[in-house]
Amino acid sequence: MDSRPRLYLCTAFLCGVLLTLGFKDFYPDLERRFRRRRVPINSIAGAGLVSKDQIDLEDRTEKIKEEDTRDVEISEGIEACVGNTPLFRIKSLSEATGCEILGKAEFLNGAGGSPKDRVALNMIKTAEEQGLLTPHSGDTIYEGTVGSTGISLATICRARGYLAHICMPSDQATEKSDLLLKLGAVVDRVPPAPVIDPMHFVNRARNLAVGHTADPTRPGRGYFADQFENQANWQAHHEGTGPEIYQQCGGKIDAFVAGAGTGGTIAGVGRFLKPKLPNLRIVLADPQGSGLFNRIKNGVMFDTLEKEGTRRRSQVDTIVEGIGINRVTANFEAGRELIDDAIKVDDEEAMAMARWLAEKDGIFVGSSSAVNCVAAARLARSLGPGQRIVTILCDSGTRHLSKFWAKAGNIGGKTDSKLDEILLD
Repeated sequence: MDSRPRLYLCTAFLCGVLLTLGFKDFYPDLERRFRRRRVPINSIAGAGLVSKDQIDLEDRTEKIKEEDTRDVEISEGIEACVGNTPLFRIKSLSEATGCEILGKAEFLNGAGGSPKDRVALNMIKTAEEQGLLTPHSGDTIYEGTVGSTGISLATICRARGYLAHICMPSDQATEKSDLLLKLGAVVDRVPPAPVIDPMHFVNRARNLAVGHTADPTRPGRGYFADQFENQANWQAHHEGTGPEIYQQCGGKIDAFVAGAGTGGTIAGVGRFLKPKLPNLRIVLADPQGSGLFNRIKNGVMFDTLEKEGTRRRSQVDTIVEGIGINRVTANFEAGRELIDDAIKVDDEEAMAMARWLAEKDGIFVGSSSAVNCVAAARLARSLGPGQRIVTILCDSGTRHLSKFWAKAGNIGGKTDSKLDEILLD
């Protein structure tokens, strides 16, 4: 009697094993028969919808495993996040003008968050190829910049084994210099000064680089990036930004609009696109106080704000940062003859456009992007409906909170702005 319960348990266990094995082989056939007998109207799970067609399940496990085992190329370093930025239709401006106005989202470059990522990376690579920079040797890159180029340089310097020393005007937005410090750059904020002054931010950077190289007590060399005159600037856009725009538009572009600080973007993109699209109009967007508008229109570098007794500051009289200049640069001259026209944009228009883009599209950009969009909208009106216009969205408005956006103000709950309220001509 004592052995019977044990015998029952063993017998039950063996029956369970045999039943499980048999059911495993029998179940697929049972499932197929069950499906055939079901009503051919099946509800789509979770969607509250019905389908009159029979839904057949397919086991893709093996295919997924095969795809997961394929060799995938992994990008190397933050430099791989530079370039190939999206191009998208700015809905509000396109609908208001009847033209297709497209924005190249350069604020999505993954190192410093602006088109200057392309420039900084190409300048550094070119200097390395020429033997002027050696990674992890103590070499320091010096640059004079209003902010964006410095941020891109500071980021890529860290990625490639260099230090960065940035000189910038003291009247630029403080969040730019704060970010540079967080990136480990040395920052000199110098008072705005004429370009002939040794303390002009560009001249100071150049002199510091020379002094570093000449000092035997300091490790490495000093390299002056010289973004205004360095040909690697416009070449970065000729090799990257221009081809990307052409491909993204399928070769159909009627006009390209961009501002100019160093001039590298408009020159590089223009030099790539114009030979392929001879009828393309290249238009400069120029803020108030800059002399480039007259350089294009009249061949003379002059702005009315430079009249005796009217100038308020020693650089360009505008709240806009990053574009506008009152001297000729090698990068701008590299593409000047390709520029067909220029549009002047004042500060009020730029601030109104920045608010418009945030209000209508949820696009929060900085001052130079706003200038570009004013010029693009004005050009669209002059060309008439049906044209495709491409412009550059340079950087995020988060870099302009303490200056440009502080004056532009909040959009609040406003939803009824009109384009005529922005274009003041």
